Order: sequence, then C-alpha cells, then structure tokens
Amino acid sequence: MAARLQPGSDVQYLKGVGPGRAEMLAARAIRTIEDLLYYTPFRYEDRTRTTPIRELIPGQTTTVLAEVLTAGPVRTRRGTYIFDLAARDDTGILRCKWFNAAYLEKNRVFRPGQRVFFFGKVERDPFGTGNLQMLQPQFEILAEEKTEGGESLEVGRIVPIYESIGRLTPRVLRHLLWNALASTDGQVVECLPRSVRERNQLMDRSTALRLTHFPEPDTPLDQLATFRTSAQVRLIFEELFNVSAGLLLRRRRAQSVEGIRFQVTDSARQAIRRILPFHPTGAQKRAIREIVADMCSPRPMNRLLQGDVGSGKTIVALQAAIVAIENGYQVALMAPTEILATQHYLSIRQLLEPLPYQLDLLVSSRKPAEKATLKQRIAEGGLNLVIGTHALIERDVEFARLGLVIVDEQHRFGVLQRYQLIRKGRPPDVLVLTATPIPRTLALTLYGDLDCSVIDELPPHRSPIVTRLLSERERPQAFEWIRQRVRRGEQAYVIYPVIEESDRLELQAAVRMHEHLARNVFPEFRVELLHGRLPSQEKDRVMRAFKANEAPILVSTTVVEVGVDVPNATVMLIEHADRFGLAQLHQLRGRIGRGPGQSYCLLVAGDARTEVASERLNALVETADGFKIAEMDLKLRGPGEFFGTRQWGIPGFRIAQLLRDQDILEWARREAAEFLSHPGSPEEFESYVAYLRAAWPRRYGLSSVA
Repeated sequence: MAARLQPGSDVQYLKGVGPGRAEMLAARAIRTIEDLLYYTPFRYEDRTRTTPIRELIPGQTTTVLAEVLTAGPVRTRRGTYIFDLAARDDTGILRCKWFNAAYLEKNRVFRPGQRVFFFGKVERDPFGTGNLQMLQPQFEILAEEKTEGGESLEVGRIVPIYESIGRLTPRVLRHLLWNALASTDGQVVECLPRSVRERNQLMDRSTALRLTHFPEPDTPLDQLATFRTSAQVRLIFEELFNVSAGLLLRRRRAQSVEGIRFQVTDSARQAIRRILPFHPTGAQKRAIREIVADMCSPRPMNRLLQGDVGSGKTIVALQAAIVAIENGYQVALMAPTEILATQHYLSIRQLLEPLPYQLDLLVSSRKPAEKATLKQRIAEGGLNLVIGTHALIERDVEFARLGLVIVDEQHRFGVLQRYQLIRKGRPPDVLVLTATPIPRTLALTLYGDLDCSVIDELPPHRSPIVTRLLSERERPQAFEWIRQRVRRGEQAYVIYPVIEESDRLELQAAVRMHEHLARNVFPEFRVELLHGRLPSQEKDRVMRAFKANEAPILVSTTVVEVGVDVPNATVMLIEHADRFGLAQLHQLRGRIGRGPGQSYCLLVAGDARTEVASERLNALVETADGFKIAEMDLKLRGPGEFFGTRQWGIPGFRIAQLLRDQDILEWARREAAEFLSHPGSPEEFESYVAYLRAAWPRRYGLSSVA
C-alpha cells in the first residue's frame, strides 16, 4: 500500500523518487505530487493486442512485441552510420534501423534475448532482401515489473507513453505516476466551480487524472490519440478555463481603477509632425487614433499593438510617447534583450533628434557608476524616456512621474514582469508591441487582458521582397550578386547565425567570417561587423557608417532583427538559414525592402538540413504574409519553440495545446466569462478566486488576478 501523500507534497517523498530523481523532475518544473500528476502521456499504445510480424502491412503504423536477435552498427558505402537490429516473434523477422544513433551502441541498449516493444511505420527494405523494417522506431524494453497489487503496467492494457525526463524512461515514469495516483487515493482537490462542472457535464478532477494516465480497456484509441476522451477534455478545459478567468479578472480589475487622463495638446501635435519620416498609412492612423482615445480616457490603457515587420509600429508608439511627455509624464520602453534595447535606443534617439527630450539606456552591462547616475535622473524626473531591459523592473529603479509603459515583444516577458513595471506608476497607461504576428487563438491566451490594435498594411513605397533558397555550392554566385548590387550604389547585410550572443564559439565564427569577407571576398569595399558584444559606442559607430553608406556591406548577427532601418539596403544574405526559426527569418528579412528599389533575400542552407527546416525555408520563399508565416511556424514548432524555449509569456500548459485545442479554448473563455458574471453563489465565486490566487502564480504569473 503506497504511503498517503497530499497533492502538494514534495515529489521526492513519493515511492520510487528520492532526491536524485526529484532533481531530474525539477528540471521539468515538477516539484510536487500534483505537478507530476499533470505530466500526461503524449501517446498511448494498445498492448491488449500487438501485431504479429507476419501480419504487418507496409505503410501501417503499429506496435510489435519481438525478441532481439542481433544488434549493432553498420556503415553504408556512402559512410552513413546506421544502427541495425533484427528481432523476431513466432511468425517472422523484423529489422529496425536508426540513423546516427551511436548512443545505442555506446550504452549497449540492446542485447540478444531482450523482449522489446517497437512502435513505428512499417516499410519494405528497398536495399536488402525485401524484408519488412521500421526506420527510427520508438521502443521500450519489456521489464516484468508489477504494481503492489500485482498488475502489469506494460502488457495487457492500454499503456501510456511519456516523454523521457533525463534518465527517467517512459517505463519508470509509468510506475511513478501509478504510485502518485495511489498515494493521493483519488483525493486531488477539485478546482473548477461546481456550477461550471455541472453545466458542462465535466467529470471530477481525480477521475480525469486517473483515466488520462491509465485509460479503461475499452477507451477508443482514436480519441486518446487526439486527446478527446472525456477525461482528457476535462483537464484541457480546466487549464484553459483557469487562464481565461485569471486574465478576465485582471482586465476587470484594471478597468476599475482611475488612470491618467492625457490631453492631446498643440505642442504634442507639432512634435509629432516633426518626427514623422513619411505620411502615415491608413492602418497607422487607425492605430494611433485607438491608442490616443485610450490615453484620453480616465481608465488606464492596456492595449496590444500588433503588426508585421516594417509596418511602422515604432513610429506609432513614439507618437503615444510624445503625448505622454508633452503632458509632463515619463515613458519607459522595455525590450526583452540588451541587443534589442540598444537598437531601440539608437534608432529612437535619431528619430527624436529634432525634439528637446532627454532619453537614455538602462541595461545591466552599463558600469555601476553610470547606472547609479541614470537611476537618480529617472527618480528626479530628469529623463523623459528611458529605454531598457529587465533592469527597468529592479527595485531601486523609481520614476518621478511614470505615465506610459511600452513593452516590446511582450511574449518574451512574463505577465508578472509587465506588472512589475506598471507598479512603478499610479497607474500608467500600457502599450504592448509585437512584431511577431500572433494567430488569434494564441493571442487570446497571451493577451486576454489587453485590447488589440493591428497595423495590417505596409507603407505604399515598399516593393515585395524576392526570396531565393540557395545551396552552399551557390554561395560564390551569391557573393557576386552582392558585388553587382553594391557597385550600383546599393547596400547589403550578411547575417550569421549567432542565436545567443553568449555563445563564444559561434561569435568567433562570425568574426572570422567578417575578416574573410573583408580581406578575400570584398576587398574593394568597406565591410563592417555588428554583434551584441560590441560596446554601445562601437555599435553606434558601425550603424552610422552603414546608414551613411560609408560601409556598404554589414556582417551582423541577429542584432539587426529589430530596429534597424536602412532604405538603401536591398540585399540580405542569411548564412546557415536552416538554423533559424521561420518567424525569426521573417523578422530578419524585414530589414530590407524599406526603400523604393527591388530587394532580395538570399537563404544559404546546407543539403543535410532536416525535413522541417526545408519546410520552413520553402514557406519563406513562397509567402511574405506574416500571419501565414506565424501560423506555419506555430504548427511546425509549437508555442514554446515558436517564441523560444520556455519564454516567460507562454503559459506553461501541461496538457492543453493551443493549435489542437482552439475549440476548447473558445468554450473555456465563454464559460469563464459566464461564471465571473453569474457565479453559482457569492461563496463559490470567492472560493474559486482564492484558489486561483493561491495555486497559479508559479505557473502563470497570475499573482494579482483580483
């Protein structure tokens, strides 16, 4: 009998865990028994029946239970490493092959006589004897372990398959989950309001968890595979309901407080006219009207400004900043990285040169004495506009009169971080910017507490960018193409994939590439280098030289992704393009095509790229529509990878998947709105809000929902 534990108990006290395994689980944010219960299977295998090898059909995806005969590495004539395994059952022999899987040999994973479950797509071997094979099959070595009650968790049932965590295999995780369910004895506290459960005929939480991990034998496999069993739907609805309710509660709270009532003065209008570099588009005019209307309202503005690359979001945000400054208030602009903050500072400083405003940059890398002076100026009101990173939300940063907060690329911050900055005013208006077009379903979840403005047109002088995919063998032709364009007076970017500026090896490679291009490829031109580790003054010098066409070629890392506007730059060559995400490639491409001339984006990628990388690159060649690109990137990589690994703004859903569960999200949002407006009783409302306050800050940053 498993020891009785509370859902909130530390997971290390669960039978089979201990301190070592608890550390592995903590890497996946699993610290309590309840956290573990929400680590749900990603697929299921019906092991009540497996397919005999003799009955396998090419093209079929199935599970086979077979005994290992031989296993070991082989090399093809082309030098490709393959781990080849032969297995048999009473009806025949199956071959399984894994490419570049040296770990199977190194760790001696397979040995003759082992009984193994293989799951994958069956094919006929075109090079061998015509035998059936599985390429890259998933596998699980059968171990005859049983539960305390004598049940097998591996055969004779629908078996949950979990993603491994460190050295914790699916089999180990199965036993841990069984123990977790037994230790809580079905007493996981209900979190959904009773009226919501009854109205929507949802099962209780404990039953839903048990049946999600260990389904009944008659559960339809197709429903399990699509996460549409009653148990799975209950858990998905629960997550989406709680997030929706938290955001709606925060929105209600924000609308209930008194904000700043800005005035659009003649001096503000004149200042705006002085900085506008071109006649605004209709979409920009519409966006600024919506923003200014919010600013003139007595309620605090909470608005999202969404627009594709090159649509002119920054100039719209600056107009809002001018309104706040001309009313005597300070403005804070927070960017997610020092690179982006620096680029914003350099470009905004240039735009605001005609105006007498004081602005500065607050980032962690500045010298302590500089930061201390800067913080004093902010506190005394000596700065009108402060641009920075997370350094802006440090406790010792105090504003004299903060009136407007602008948050760039909000999806890379936590909701809680946005509110830490907001608390430095009483209360300020908030404008959130994103250059990543976000599908509506994801926007509802990320920005459910914000009103939305969309800039959905580009300035009229922009020509469509021609995008071409090149192999590495075609690189010399690409360089020659750049030479021809530069001789015509145009300029070019060459982008190198230093994804993280802290990666010294990649950064050294970018530096070497700059030296190679400057000395050997383009000796007749001045070639400059820009990357995130350059001092601010050096970045400023490089960008000024490039903008003035003193240096017609700029070798850069992704530092140019945001905030660089050089209309004369008509060519961008992106090296190792297969290493970038689709949305990031689209962002980079948006640095060109900003003038009247035709622009070209050249993507150089290796032949050995993955199938997914090829899909990304082909999508970029085929379309320039940011929303289509975002949808495709989201489908290819999922929300977490779409915005970078575990970015703060993405809710840490444990079972819900926004692309798959759009219908449940809409349903959960409707139910959350209905419950908050018409709860079953005042007591039910207070009990639910108390749960939300207590249980969700760690996962969603909803520490101040009501």
